[in-house]
Formats: sequence, C-alpha cells, structure tokens
Amino acid sequence: MSIIRDNKTDPNKILPMTYLWAREYYKSGVANNWTPEEVSMQRDVEQWKTPDAVTDHERKLIMLNLGFFSTAESLTANNIVLALYRHITNSECRQYLLRQAFEEAIHTDTFIYCCDSLGLDPDEIYTMYERVDIIKEKDDFVVSLTKSIFDPQFEIVDDATTQQFVKDLIGYYVIMEGIFFYAGFAMMLSLKRHKKMVGIGEQFEYIMRDESLHLAFGCDLITTIIKEYPSIWTDAFKQEVVGLIKKAVELEMAYAIEACPNGLLGITSKQFCDYVQHIADRRLERLGLEKVYNKENPFLWMSEATDLSKEKNFFETRVTEYQSGGSLDWD
Repeated sequence: MSIIRDNKTDPNKILPMTYLWAREYYKSGVANNWTPEEVSMQRDVEQWKTPDAVTDHERKLIMLNLGFFSTAESLTANNIVLALYRHITNSECRQYLLRQAFEEAIHTDTFIYCCDSLGLDPDEIYTMYERVDIIKEKDDFVVSLTKSIFDPQFEIVDDATTQQFVKDLIGYYVIMEGIFFYAGFAMMLSLKRHKKMVGIGEQFEYIMRDESLHLAFGCDLITTIIKEYPSIWTDAFKQEVVGLIKKAVELEMAYAIEACPNGLLGITSKQFCDYVQHIADRRLERLGLEKVYNKENPFLWMSEATDLSKEKNFFETRVTEYQSGGSLDWD
C-alpha cells in the first residue's frame, strides 16, 4: 500500500486507515474551525478612516499583504483541488485535503471581508499579482514548479514523475505556505502588537494557525513519499530542492525589503530578512536537509503572539493541540 501510485487503493474507502497522522491533522483542522466574521473590524475601520492613526507607509504595507495573500490562497486552493487530490490515492490524506481546501476558501473569504470592511477597491487588491513585480515573481516561481502536474495527461509512474510531484508539494507546502507567507505574517502581527489594525491582525493569526497545520501535513506527506520511494531522494534532487528554497528566500527577502525599505515600528528590513532565512532553515531541517543560513530568530514575539495553551511553537515544530476558534481569547 502506498500514499501515491497505488492502483490497488480504493480512494473512497476510508477504513481501515493507514496513515493515522493524516487523520490527526484532519481532526485538528476541524477543531480550529473559524470564520472571518467572528473578528470585529470596527476599530480597524475607525483607524483606517483616521489619517494619523495609520501612516501612508503602513497603509501601503497592508494593501501589499492583502494583495499577495488573496492571490496565494487561491493558487493553493486550485493546486489542491485540480492537482494534488487526483494523484494522492490514500483516503485519509484526501480527507485532509478536502479540509484544507475549505480552509483556503475561508482565507480567501477573509480578504473579501477585510476589503468590504475597509471599503477597499477589490480590483486594486485582486490584480496586484499582475501589476506588482514582487508579488508576481513569487507567484510565477511557485506556478513554474507545478505546470506539468496540472497537465491532464500527467501520471506518476516512475522516479522522474514522482520527483516532479514532490517538487509541486515543496512549491506549495514548503515554499508558498512555509516561506512566502512569513514576512507578511511578521509585518501584520507587528502592527497588531502596536495596537494598529488589530482586527486584520487577528485574522492573520487565525490564518497562520491554519497554515502551521498545512505546512506540517505537507512535510509529513513529502517525507512519507520519500520513505516509500527512497530512490527519488538522490543527492542531485536534494541539491535541486535546496536550490529552490534558496531562490524562494531571495524572492521573499526582496518582498520584505520593498514592503519595508525603512523598517516598520522599530524593526529593520534586515531583521525581516534574517527572519526569512531562519524560517527557511527550519523548513530545510524538516525535510532532513542541512541548514544554510544559521540565523537566530529575531522575532521571538511571533511565537508569543500565536501560541495557545498546550501548543508548541508554530514555526519550529509540529502543532499538537488547539482550541476551537470560537473559544480563543486573543490578548
């Protein structure tokens, strides 16, 4: 029995389960259930309408992050529904993919809610991936890793096609959700720490909590495929993966510098770059690869901002236990 390439598996037969970790991710996702309307945006609306409450630079930063995340969530959802679900033959993994697709829809709805609440022009937000180079470059990079498996004729039949599928998983789970999201998370939560746009900050906390599960599931999926098909994990392929992550770090650092050329609320653009490199090392280690950057985490408060009771660090280890979203008490 295999997690992919298993013609003997009935994808509609959920029992007996083989990969119990996938079932645990599904249950954790259900426990995390939330909707954007649970978060009040009244204070954000008041600050947005008050010129001195939010600076021009902070407004640009908020718009930039809304523009990137609104596109990224849609790209990820498309990948799950149109590519991953077809090729992952295991039932419990498919069940989690359905849960993740729902969460991506919630995230997309969150940006609609933010745009509606603040009276933003949706065309301006939702076309940034076409107009803003640093967003387009990140999106194009991830899409370039996944073109072949979107081909209706693509099938996983040998080591080469298995490697191509794993590159897709790395593109979306490790790079998009595990690296490209994190400079934006740090920026938005930094604003929240200073009592600015707290409603949007809380929305991003919920999203980040979901993404920590997505990332952990994706990494377990990748390492399971490697365990079942060890012949794909060649030295050449490992170096290719490291090269992809290095390129992702370059793009995310460029995004951080353009978004915050002069820093943000006491944080320098270099610190944002150090944070991206620190996160990338954690991702490499999660895949069993050596660290590249050896940077300390400059934002220890990021963990404090998101940790819940009985929960491990979101960025550096696997999430273990959550409360349901409606019962959370955000500081």
